[in-house]
Amino acid sequence: MSTVDDIDADSPDPAVPFVGALSHTHTDPLGDPFLRTRFARPAKPSAFLRRQRLVDHLGEALRAPLTLINGPAGSGKTLLATDWADEVGTPLAWLTFDGTDSPPGVFWAYVLQALRAGGAPVSDAVGTPADASHVDHRLLSGLAAELNERDRPVTLVLDDYHRVTDTKIAEQLEFVLHHAGPGLRLVLITRTEPVLPLHRYRAAGVLTEIRSAELAFTPEEAAALLRLHGLDLPVQAARNLVERTRGWAAGLSLSALAAKENHDPELYLKEFEADCSTVGDFLLAEVLNGQTPQTQDFLLRVSILERFCPDLADALTRRVDAEPILASLNGANAFVERLGHSWYQLHPLFRAILRTHLRVRLPGQEPELHRRAAEWLRRHGFLAEALAHSTAAGDWDSAAGALVEDLAIGRLFTGPGADDLTQLFSDMEPEARSPATDLVRAARDLARHDIDHARASLRHAEQHLPDDAAARLSCALLDALAARLAGSPPDVERAAETAAGLKREVPARLLDKHPEFDALLMAHVGSTLLWAGRFEDARAVLTGVAGAAGGVSTASAREEALAHLALLDYLNGWTARAEHKALEAVPDTERPGAPQPSGAAIGRLVLAAVAVDRDELERARDLLDQADHLSRDSRDPVVAAGRALVEARLLLAQGRVRAAVEAAAPAVDASVACPWAATHETLVAATAHLTEGRADRAAEELAAVPGDQPVWAVQAATLQLAARGPEAALDLLGTVRTEGRSGPAVTVRAVLVRARAAEAEGDTALARKLVAQALLDARRERLRRPFLDSGAWLRPFLATAPLRDLAAGWLRPVPPLGEKEQAPPLVAVELSAREHDVLARVARMMSTEEIAEDLCLSVNTVKTHLKSIYRKLAVSRRAEAVHRARELRML
Repeated sequence: MSTVDDIDADSPDPAVPFVGALSHTHTDPLGDPFLRTRFARPAKPSAFLRRQRLVDHLGEALRAPLTLINGPAGSGKTLLATDWADEVGTPLAWLTFDGTDSPPGVFWAYVLQALRAGGAPVSDAVGTPADASHVDHRLLSGLAAELNERDRPVTLVLDDYHRVTDTKIAEQLEFVLHHAGPGLRLVLITRTEPVLPLHRYRAAGVLTEIRSAELAFTPEEAAALLRLHGLDLPVQAARNLVERTRGWAAGLSLSALAAKENHDPELYLKEFEADCSTVGDFLLAEVLNGQTPQTQDFLLRVSILERFCPDLADALTRRVDAEPILASLNGANAFVERLGHSWYQLHPLFRAILRTHLRVRLPGQEPELHRRAAEWLRRHGFLAEALAHSTAAGDWDSAAGALVEDLAIGRLFTGPGADDLTQLFSDMEPEARSPATDLVRAARDLARHDIDHARASLRHAEQHLPDDAAARLSCALLDALAARLAGSPPDVERAAETAAGLKREVPARLLDKHPEFDALLMAHVGSTLLWAGRFEDARAVLTGVAGAAGGVSTASAREEALAHLALLDYLNGWTARAEHKALEAVPDTERPGAPQPSGAAIGRLVLAAVAVDRDELERARDLLDQADHLSRDSRDPVVAAGRALVEARLLLAQGRVRAAVEAAAPAVDASVACPWAATHETLVAATAHLTEGRADRAAEELAAVPGDQPVWAVQAATLQLAARGPEAALDLLGTVRTEGRSGPAVTVRAVLVRARAAEAEGDTALARKLVAQALLDARRERLRRPFLDSGAWLRPFLATAPLRDLAAGWLRPVPPLGEKEQAPPLVAVELSAREHDVLARVARMMSTEEIAEDLCLSVNTVKTHLKSIYRKLAVSRRAEAVHRARELRML
């Protein structure tokens, strides 16, 4: 079984033989016999993994006078040097330092004995130190001179050199190294930076360095190491373990040994806790217990922090010595990692150990430490970290107050930290009843679309709100969201007006700091205006949100605005525009936990509606199911109305008329009815009447369709063809102005109505001309449903040569009843060579990171190519892209 010594070999195996013979009569200047184990290279464990990249790097030691292997305890330094030394052809002397601090005389006596043991003895003329505390300069000069005259250089490995603390020894070693010239190759294995002029060697290009970052195991190396321990785990499991251990050799090996004893090794390695394993014992013995009591206390207290700087550490410990302590710990590779700009962090496993011992050694201190950290972090502008510490201390009033006073209430709904913030406040106790906690509680409930509880918290907060503009402005934002979810445009606009007045009282720096506030507020306004059928007003507001600045903090609001704009385009007949915006609005990843932003669901609903218009019914159902999954707990009225519209249209296309009637009504309790949803419901009811032979009832329903909504009026005219004939349809069509704001999905249907009327009147030439115009307009956007819905009169026209050519490749003829026909491929799609490379690897189930590595691209570049592929193929997911590409014979 491997042990800790297998990892860093602080205590070499005495059973391992060493080169050269040692005389038992030789003693050091103190009169003690030389310890043979200090000249022995440690044995490699049975589960040793050769890492060729490091061995190759260390091979440069034979060409450089000085080599430094510097890393923390257990990082594999000694075993690396041992593995390399096994292949070194030149004389090699090995000397390991023990826990005692050797004085200069003892140090050099051991060095001379190591040279003898390594097959490179010096002559008697050099001499031997007689005084333990002193070395004659003539001895050093003689040693350097003899080494310099050697035909073959000798390699001297000094293991655990960090135990040598006498600065005189460092000066003497530098003297010998400098004057030995090509006769000496010195390799130092250490946990700390040696007191040598490394800068000179580095500047001259004669220093070989292997440090912690290079010693860390890669995921592939970790997987290979685990296999040596009998654990055949996937690379991803190894990758996860490497992330937790930072590739630390001891942590990997000790975890593997423990996992072998577990019935589910993969689960153990995924969930193991350092403080309950041999890893913890190692860290305690090798790192924590080796520190002074004052430093141990310091480490225990800062262990509550994810990261820290000296000022924060001093505030936490109520001391003033953090800076030198941190510098010393970092320099000693004591698992304190420098992040840059005077910030540090503890190695995650070491931090876990310290947190456990903090509770044992300083019981009851954690809450106070968290409060001190929160106070410092809030004062210095680190709001998210301050909130984390306030909530960890159970100080809900302070946490909620900080969030509200900073005008950061919107961060619960948008931005990369939204889920973390929601999780922070998920355990807020009901006893916390300040105005700020009520506002946060209301925001948390609104994020879950729990309107009733949210409004109760808002009313309670409003009764006790302080005279603070930020708090009242936060309340106005939440009022707007609550009113939007309730489908109440007047209440939303009233909340927006209140917010506009309050913003003049809030410091400009807060508004600048939180661009998501305005973006969220106006997104609520725009969504409610769309619900109310005020399309142009909604478009103006939503366009402003879609173009908002603010980066990731406004991303969710921008996606939501784009999705609503896509729905507006669809309702106005602009299918391709709607699809383009919807694809932009659909995020690459979904937020876990809380309900998704409504934009994610609306974007997919629009894509599903477009798929219905293109008669891609299976895809429409898949997108509709995705939207249902994303909005399963949603109370958003626009989502409900959009879903009702798409579901009913899909059912109609499938011939399930009665089911369509039931699906057409939005399942939402709104204060104000949605006019476009109501009109669509009327059209579906009229279709049902026609299907069931009640033409008069259908005509009555159609009479209620307003002419100022072109998309609905034209569909009503299409139905009037069957209910009352061409004349009634043309009369209705004459009241509709389709120019300008109406897109092809409206104009194509209008042209087909006129073509049917011309055909009924015997003017086949005009009918053919109009059908050709419809085909030209529809082909650009692949609109098939208008032709499929037109009926049997269209078939003879599509069978004629000119029109058949216009329909070729994208519009299939209506098959005879009961006959199923496979749809031909869609119009040609052109991908760039690089996009094709990316898509081919997606088809091979490679991750984004793997594609980037394989093609030597950045991850962001691969994501950009994926978005372009999705847009061109009119899909929103990887599997859909591969399926569509195979349909088009692109793969």
